[in-house]
Amino acid sequence: MGCVQGKPLSPKDGERAGGGGGGGGGGGLGKLKLQNGYIGAGYVHGRRPLLAKRDCLGLRQRAEAVEEGRAVTREGERGALMQERGVLTQRLSPKVVHGILDEVADGWPQWLVENVPREVLVGLVPKSAESYDKLDKIGQGTYSNVYKARDRVTRKIVALKKVRFDTSESESVRFMAREIMILQKLDHPNIIKLEGLATSRMPYSLYLVFDFMQSDLSRVISRPDQKLTEPQVKCYMQQLLSGLQHCHERGILHRDIKGSNLLVDKHGALKIADFGLANYFKPNQKDPLTSRVVTLWYRAPELLLGATDYGVGIDLWSAGCLLAEMFVGRPIMPGRNEVEQLHKIFKLCGSPSDDYWRKLKLSTSFRLHQPYKSNIIDAFKDFPASSLSLLTKLLALDPTERGTASTALQSDFFSTSPLACDLSGLPNFYKEEENERLQFSARKKHSISKAKRQSRMHRESRVKKIQVTNKNTTDSGSSREFNFGLGESGTLDVTLWLHPNHLYGEPVLRHN
Repeated sequence: MGCVQGKPLSPKDGERAGGGGGGGGGGGLGKLKLQNGYIGAGYVHGRRPLLAKRDCLGLRQRAEAVEEGRAVTREGERGALMQERGVLTQRLSPKVVHGILDEVADGWPQWLVENVPREVLVGLVPKSAESYDKLDKIGQGTYSNVYKARDRVTRKIVALKKVRFDTSESESVRFMAREIMILQKLDHPNIIKLEGLATSRMPYSLYLVFDFMQSDLSRVISRPDQKLTEPQVKCYMQQLLSGLQHCHERGILHRDIKGSNLLVDKHGALKIADFGLANYFKPNQKDPLTSRVVTLWYRAPELLLGATDYGVGIDLWSAGCLLAEMFVGRPIMPGRNEVEQLHKIFKLCGSPSDDYWRKLKLSTSFRLHQPYKSNIIDAFKDFPASSLSLLTKLLALDPTERGTASTALQSDFFSTSPLACDLSGLPNFYKEEENERLQFSARKKHSISKAKRQSRMHRESRVKKIQVTNKNTTDSGSSREFNFGLGESGTLDVTLWLHPNHLYGEPVLRHN
């Protein structure tokens, strides 16, 4: 959602919109726009001033407020907007050089430089969103939308992630800046790489540019009647744990590991993506972290119980859920709410001991009405024996017992035959999509050639009907005849027959 900006008005149009025009319909429309904040009162060389852009921002915020269900009165909204407008004027006051607004600093828009730390933009080349053609919307989240797009210059297919950037909410700016800084800090084959940033003409519209990935792990797992083999599960799991090891060793928690955030390229390489909820952590940090992270089905029990002091264990719990999901072919604990999710966890992993509650220092009133024993071995008895030890460790209730990504990679699961397959042995969605594209192209060519044949047959049939009609009219003497002599030597005498009822049809040429 957002405000759709039209092309800037000329200075003359600006005067007319401001009420200086005649009393026609155009002047009334301009006055109405001016009164409702769609356009500013003045223009600089025919350009829309920043005030109009901020008005556009206000419309977008109003739409977001409606979406989030916040009740905002017109008077209160107008007062808040005017107050915010004064703040923005101080922060984004542009310089006027020879009557032209200076809105660019080092190739970046002024609004971005004013609100984002300089180190965030280091090493990134400024690009415009207009240099990409959006082809399709391929994803949508709470804070962003993802589009498939093509670079107009290189013709390369990329993914554009439009992030939510709202200067009135300092948290959104901080989250956006933190995601960019984390992506720049990470460099690993199994982690998505940030290719650049692109800004739009619309203020506060920012796109993160990534390589386009053909699929994700959720799509791989949910293929009908095509379960992953043990070597394929090991290959994907190795890549996931390798990427997590790289993150954790640099003090970064992903905090939203799930199948749809694990992208798969055309070669089968898995890449951890969507670091919108990621954050830095230290083993003995004092600042509390939020427990409202990780998608419900992959959320560790300590988070469900409200823990604010946690570490790498929350990512490893999510990895354990995915390990079982790859063998089963579906999520193993799809709870509908937090209470049901906790019951599913305790039914599978057993009830926590009294030491568990004291160790985590959780001030929660949640208690089970009946104790449960661990059921992992029985629930997944069809799994390979070597996988059960790793699964039991990753799904331990105590986060300290889950170990690290490094210790998980040293599990017997990866050294027991059959070993993990190469990338070439993984499902290749690129080939499947290419085959579908070729089949579609073949069907399209077949339909076109069929249409051409039918059109040719129709024309031939029409000519035959005209010839028969002309022959009949010739016998009745109702046609007109024109003879053309083309020369004495090698002459070709042609008779043109025209039927009175076919003056607008095709004449028939007959050799004499």
